[in-house]
Amino acid sequence: KINLEFYIDIHAHSTMMNGFMYGNIFEDEERFQRQAVFPKLLCQNAEDFSYSSTSFNRDAVKAGTGRRFLGGLLNDTSYCYTLEVSFYSYVLGGTASAVPYTEEAYMKLGRNVARTFLDYYRLNSLVEGPLAPTPKTR
Repeated sequence: KINLEFYIDIHAHSTMMNGFMYGNIFEDEERFQRQAVFPKLLCQNAEDFSYSSTSFNRDAVKAGTGRRFLGGLLNDTSYCYTLEVSFYSYVLGGTASAVPYTEEAYMKLGRNVARTFLDYYRLNSLVEGPLAPTPKTR
């Protein structure tokens, strides 16, 4: 009875670098394309987020996860993701050197997720223009 637009389950990943997302696959191509918008925007906002490591799947092993379960339960305007972030480090684009995650780096990623929500709702004309000047702190 409640219209839920986003569900994001947050996990730490023990082997992969950077932040990335898992999303669901849908038969409806338009819905699948719409679901890719949020991770693409997050990649523009966060230097430690990797869209190329983001994966959309129906892995049977993950059938009981919040992302998979709610993705099949909620209406087709809801988007369910798992945000995975490395325990250890991230690699900046164009370099090969790993940057260790710190508490501040995790907080920065959280702020960039919030900025991405704002960008998403601006893109969909649900929020008008700039609310206040916000520095782009990739």
